[in-house]
Amino acid sequence: MAKKNKKNPFKKGPGINKKELKKLVLDYCYADPARVFNYKQVCSHLKINDPVSVQLTNIVLQELTDDGYLLQTERGKFQLKEKTGYVIGIIEMTQKGYAFLISEELDDDVFIAGPNLNKALNGDKVRVYINAQRKRKQPDGEVVEIIERAKTNIVGIISLSKNFAFLVPAGKNNFDIFIPKEKLMGAQHGQKAIAKITDWPQHAKNPFGEIIDVLGDPGNNDTEMHAILAEFDLPYKFPEKVNRAAEKLPVEISPEEIAKRRDFRNIPTFTIDPHDAKDFDDALSVQKLSNGNWEVGVHIADVGHYVEPNGIIDREAEDRATSVYMVDRVVPMLPEKLSNGVCSLRPQEEKLCFSAVFELDEAAQVKKEWFGRTVIFSDYRFAYEEAQQVIETGDGAMKDEVLTLHTLAQKLRTLRYQNGSISFERAEVKFDLDEQGKPIGVYFKEAKESNQLIEEFMLLANKKVAEFIGKPKDRSKPRTFVYRIHDRPDPDKLESFNNFIHKFGLGIDTDSPRGLSQSMNNLLKHVKGTHQENMISTLAVRSMAKAVYSTRNIGHYGLSFDHYTHFTSPIRRYPDLMVHRLLERYLAGGRSVNAETFEEKCRHSSNMEQRAVQAERSSIKYKQVEFMQDKVGQVFDGVISGVTDWGLYVELTESKCEGMVSIKELKDDFYFFDEKNYCITGMHNEKCYQLGADVKIEVMSANLEKKQLDFRLVEDVNENHVKPAAVQPKNSKGQAGRAKKKRRY
Repeated sequence: MAKKNKKNPFKKGPGINKKELKKLVLDYCYADPARVFNYKQVCSHLKINDPVSVQLTNIVLQELTDDGYLLQTERGKFQLKEKTGYVIGIIEMTQKGYAFLISEELDDDVFIAGPNLNKALNGDKVRVYINAQRKRKQPDGEVVEIIERAKTNIVGIISLSKNFAFLVPAGKNNFDIFIPKEKLMGAQHGQKAIAKITDWPQHAKNPFGEIIDVLGDPGNNDTEMHAILAEFDLPYKFPEKVNRAAEKLPVEISPEEIAKRRDFRNIPTFTIDPHDAKDFDDALSVQKLSNGNWEVGVHIADVGHYVEPNGIIDREAEDRATSVYMVDRVVPMLPEKLSNGVCSLRPQEEKLCFSAVFELDEAAQVKKEWFGRTVIFSDYRFAYEEAQQVIETGDGAMKDEVLTLHTLAQKLRTLRYQNGSISFERAEVKFDLDEQGKPIGVYFKEAKESNQLIEEFMLLANKKVAEFIGKPKDRSKPRTFVYRIHDRPDPDKLESFNNFIHKFGLGIDTDSPRGLSQSMNNLLKHVKGTHQENMISTLAVRSMAKAVYSTRNIGHYGLSFDHYTHFTSPIRRYPDLMVHRLLERYLAGGRSVNAETFEEKCRHSSNMEQRAVQAERSSIKYKQVEFMQDKVGQVFDGVISGVTDWGLYVELTESKCEGMVSIKELKDDFYFFDEKNYCITGMHNEKCYQLGADVKIEVMSANLEKKQLDFRLVEDVNENHVKPAAVQPKNSKGQAGRAKKKRRY
């Protein structure tokens, strides 16, 4: 089962994270599966005595119980639920038909051969039996139970015959879906469609299904964008009943409603958003007080005023959990009547808000704070570029207000970095699209001071709202709340990352949290503007945990905040709407809500957020391939951005489009993957292709259906291929060294 962690993670480095602690707790459980224990016994065994790690231990025990690893025999007492030999995890399919089980219980991922999947599909939560006789270096197993299907709706291409049809999946699932002809819903041969799995008989090779939506012909822009959304189980249109409910909402604000609220209509107020934005969910106001301090209002659209809890719009919003930002469109969480109309803080209109108001001195220190419902009037709508011009020139609309807030924001930013925040800022890839959605150009969008102005005040509001509930001044017990949490990084990933950047004469300090954050910021600042920036910043992000929503607060590591939430975007994020409702409840003296109910809502929101991110990336990848279609045969400069045992990924310097050089195309030697050194190396010539190296490639093909660019290596810009000292050419069986799982770095 799980391997023992030989290092003491409590003594050094950024501190233990949840993943590490879960493994240690499960090791403790497997040592005596019948043992019933509480958090104090676990802490005593692991020599945990600091309050932060004790709190984390409690959270880990709750999460292992939620995930089915532990059983809570009575309040505060736990016991191992699974017998040795069985593990629970998530199926990760490969294109070749086999899969891996990703499990909290094991250090190694479990290999599962195609015949042993037993109808499990990509993303399914399953129970797997680990085979005692292992033929492979890593454990292998067999699916014995499908606990939860990741999805039942599958996107694919219709293959039509005389009496029936199949839907051939576009993703990693390797089972075609049998569709009776009467269940085709008018779909034609070769069209893209969505099928719902209705049955999978015990002895049937293929699942049975029915078409629930016909997307259209492959290659059509709307068809492809809708297919990407459907692939990740994300909606692309609202049910008519939801739109009808939204249309009935009142637009006018009654005098009675205004009378209930703090009035900011006569205080200078503005918004700053992207030039093409339509949903403005935050505004800033500023005025100088008689004592010389500044009053800054962070005003957020009061979505909760219009969206009734458990109503038809609310249920749809909760299910969606987030707006999805595709390369050519926004799929909103709320109907357009709300997102772009009633709730949007449009200029020259009175709007209802939920606000966080701060009194700041000239050093940007918070002297007072207030939270509550307000009414505002936005005087001006800035695009980021326009606000940036005011900052740079000192002239323009509302220049005094913009420059005042800019000065305060930069001081807040300096303080935040001094306290340990890490700066992960990367240029966004954007496309110029024609009327049919075809990419005709690529450009890059970088965050400037106008972005930072908004960012710092949103961070301040999110932090202070979280502290107000999670760190009550009257020392009462904190009430259930929705936090945005970010776990500590994985020490192994950090060490691997640090070893890699040493090859460039760079390094980070992993001995303390403060040292890590400062050295990481210095590193990212040092590589900014170099051709290695994107690669190193990508690896740095991958060494960190993912931020998620939870009622179980562990702080936000990346921001170095003990308390953090999402309060500032309820138009596009459901957790923010939950935060508004909870804050309203607690301001009115209401009792704490049920933690388990809200934890489940948090899990759903985190899951939907991850799907939305994957869909956005997939849409960008599709447009990159589409952009390169007419460039087959052309030669470009690039940087090796990924290394695997099946080839090299190369990112083009000019456009940031990424493609693969198959290891089969390197015909001058037999190359093997050296995971430790992020490279592939020739067995005889010892030529090394390492992450970050400059290369020239020729575009061989651009496959839109697979969203895949294939490159051929033309020549190396740097011919000084050096064999890393730690390379081991072969293992005892004569096979090239392999990763424990085929993963990209």
